[in-house]
Amino acid sequence: MPVVKITGQGLSAIALLVALLWYCFLTERATVRHAAAGCAQALEEIHRLRRRVAPQPVSVPLPHLAVPAKPALG
Repeated sequence: MPVVKITGQGLSAIALLVALLWYCFLTERATVRHAAAGCAQALEEIHRLRRRVAPQPVSVPLPHLAVPAKPALG
């Protein structure tokens, strides 16, 4: 003998709330997946830019002469 009876309106409300909960759960998963893909894409772009702007090697500088050169007369 039931003490409380669930009405059709209450059952409909429960079904609606469960459907809303599933919608929120699936939307959250899709948002996280999209954010992870955007993060991976941004990191790949950063790596690509770093490779492109790598410093170029330069020639070795000439050694500095400690003794000044004597001027030639003549």
